[in-house]
Amino acid sequence: MSDIEMLAVKVLRTFEERGWMLATAESCTGGMIAAAITDLTGASNVLERGFVTYSNEAKVEMLGVSPETLAAHGAVSAETAREMAAGALAHSRADVVVSVTGVAGPGGGTAEKPVGLVWFGLAMKGQEPRTEKRQFASSERALVRRDSVATALGLLLDAAYAEGP
Repeated sequence: MSDIEMLAVKVLRTFEERGWMLATAESCTGGMIAAAITDLTGASNVLERGFVTYSNEAKVEMLGVSPETLAAHGAVSAETAREMAAGALAHSRADVVVSVTGVAGPGGGTAEKPVGLVWFGLAMKGQEPRTEKRQFASSERALVRRDSVATALGLLLDAAYAEGP
C-alpha cells in the first residue's frame, strides 16, 4: 500500500468516526485528492463533493474566489487558497475542506513562484480558514502532484486530530 493510500484510509476512517463530510477544491492536483478517497470502499460516507477548478474562471464561478484576489495575488497564493477553501465550504455540505493551488511544472514557474510551490487551504465549519505553503524540491510534475495529495491528506488528518478524539 502506498503512502497516499495509507493516508487516504486514515482520513476515511477518522472522518467516518467523527461523522464529518469532506469536500476538496483542487487546481494543480486536478481531482487527485478526491480520487484518493474514492478509491476506497466507504468513500461515500465522507466525500461530499470535489471541485476541480483549474482555471481562474472556474475558481471564480464555482468557488466565489474574488477576481480582485486573483489579479492582485495570482492563482498560486495564500489568498487564493484561503478563498478556495472558504468557497468550497460555503458551496457544499462538508464539515471540512482542503484546497490546493500551485505550480506543478515542469514549466510555468517564475522567480517569485517557482515550480513546486504549492499553497494549501483548510476550512472547517465555525473556524477561520488557514493556509500552508510548501516548496517541493522536485520539478517533475507527477512528483509535485503526488506530494501535494499526500500533504493535503496529512492536513486533513492534522485538522481532525487537533479537534480531539
